[in-house]
Amino acid sequence: MRLAEALTARADLQRRIEQLRARITANARYQEGEEPSEDAAALLAEAESYLARLRDLIRRINATNARLDMGPDGTMTDALATRDVLRLQHSLLADAAAAASGAANPGFRQMRSELRQLSALPVAQLRARADATAQELRELDNRIQQANWTRDLEEESGSR
Repeated sequence: MRLAEALTARADLQRRIEQLRARITANARYQEGEEPSEDAAALLAEAESYLARLRDLIRRINATNARLDMGPDGTMTDALATRDVLRLQHSLLADAAAAASGAANPGFRQMRSELRQLSALPVAQLRARADATAQELRELDNRIQQANWTRDLEEESGSR
C-alpha cells in the first residue's frame, strides 16, 4: 500500500468512527417501553475495532514518515512540520497585511477634524512575504504529495 493510500484509509476510518460516535450517542439512552433504533453496545464494539485498526495504521504512517528521506527537506516528519509552520506563517502575514491596510475595519473619516488611521506595518512588504510563503508552501506540498504516491507504507513492526 502506498503512503497516500494509507492516508486516505486513515481519513476514512476517522470518518467512520465519528459517524459511529453520533449513532452511539443517539442510541445510548431510550425511553422505557420502547426500543432504541440501533444496538449501542454493538455500535461501540464496531467503533472499538475501527479504533484498533486506526491505531495500527497511524503507527505505520508515522514510522514511514520518520524514515522517509525527503532530501533537503529532511524526513517526511520534518517536511510536515515545516508545512504546518508555513501555513501558520502565511495566515499570520496575510492577516497582518489585511489589518494594516484597514481591509478588516475600513473606518473612513467623515470629517476632516477626525483623526486618521495610520498603518503600523508595511502592507506591500507583508503581502510580498505572504505571497513568497504561499509559493514555498505550494512547492513543499507538491514534494510531500509526490513522496506520498511513490513511497510504500512501512510494514507493521512486532514491537508494541
